[in-house]
Amino acid sequence: MTTATRPSLGDLLHAPLEAPPSLEPLWMPFTNNRAFKKAPRILVSAKDMHYTDADGRLVLDAVAGLWCVNAGHCRAPISDAIAQAARTLDYAPPFQMGHALSFALAERVAAMAPGDLDHVFFVNSGSEAVDTALKIALAYHQARGDAKRVRFVGRLRGYHGVGFGGISVGGIPGNQKQFAAQLLPHVDHFAHTHDLARNAFSKGQPKHGAELADDLLRVIAERGGDTIAAVIVEPVAGSTGVLIPPVGYLERLRAICDAHGILLIFDEVITGFGRTGASFGATRFNVVPDMMTVAKGITNGAVPLGAVLARHAIYDTVVNQAPAGIELFHGYTYSGHPLAAAAGLATLDLYESEGLFERAASLAPYWEDAVHSLRARCHVIDVRNIGLVGAVEFETRDGKLGARGYDIFVECFKRGVLVRQTGDIIALSPPLIVEKTHIHEIMDVLGAAIDATA
Repeated sequence: MTTATRPSLGDLLHAPLEAPPSLEPLWMPFTNNRAFKKAPRILVSAKDMHYTDADGRLVLDAVAGLWCVNAGHCRAPISDAIAQAARTLDYAPPFQMGHALSFALAERVAAMAPGDLDHVFFVNSGSEAVDTALKIALAYHQARGDAKRVRFVGRLRGYHGVGFGGISVGGIPGNQKQFAAQLLPHVDHFAHTHDLARNAFSKGQPKHGAELADDLLRVIAERGGDTIAAVIVEPVAGSTGVLIPPVGYLERLRAICDAHGILLIFDEVITGFGRTGASFGATRFNVVPDMMTVAKGITNGAVPLGAVLARHAIYDTVVNQAPAGIELFHGYTYSGHPLAAAAGLATLDLYESEGLFERAASLAPYWEDAVHSLRARCHVIDVRNIGLVGAVEFETRDGKLGARGYDIFVECFKRGVLVRQTGDIIALSPPLIVEKTHIHEIMDVLGAAIDATA
């Protein structure tokens, strides 16, 4: 294709099928590429609660893009801030240099965080945030003269991104199987919290299961608590199908880690920035970790950005007690990128001015009733919710894990609602600007899709 015949950016954005690009060169992530390219689902624009697809249909977004568009799509204050930054400071090197936007955003994020999580290290994604937090944990223990602490403990069914560190501490076998030969050494896992027998159809936090945290004690007994650098968990395990922490569970994990000198890391890439009805899951559940990883909602998904929030003592030990020179040999070319920082500041302004975290909390009871209205549908074996997150779990069809969930996902899209499928679970997490009419539409379409695929 010559320059003369190549479609312009405007052509691609506004009329993508008049001069369609080839689908073949793109290797799509976490996608059945062969199936998608036979029947593609192409989005061409978005506004507030909806996408528009290539056929001109409005598609209601019931998953905030990919758990990230918490303030709704294409919000003018965010896009204007990005454009202004692009015209003023398109890039600034983050090594040995700085710019005002990244310092301002770090100050804002730290002020929102619970406890003394008052230092912020910027990265570009949740995956990078997890690998960064693991490195900081090792550096912290080395700096305090406890270099034998080299082990990490994750949780079964946990998802912590796709870096080698993240898939190593993660507990989803499908994400590990192609790379198992080169995962990190010195990694263990303890039990997940999914307990259908005792907790099916719980509303909010399940009553049973706090004692499942004690499986961490098994790992400590086997490996020695003085060899473990950090434990990492999601306050709400999102990508594995919305597993809500039982009452008292996170408190128990905190107590175990404290008793054995182990850092506790919360992966808040999904639960951060209003999703649970509070600024962070740590705030919602009133348990303060030693570090938090965030991404997604920090910029409303408009520009890639992630961060690690660390307690003051961790920063002080690694940085202020180090010899002269670079204290942490880690970072990224785009850490705290000006456009991302501008998007982050505008996003936090929107959250605050529109009271979106409080709005999520006020809508949560209505959302809970709506999600649980699906419990009697065919093949439904569980419904779960917290804040503005929900999940419906289905019986697996004839041993074909994920087949029913995928069919329901496709049927929902055909009917004009975008949901998230993970195995035989449909996850829901709409933008925090969702109205009650949207909630009704989501449940009506999902219910019809369940019936149509039964």
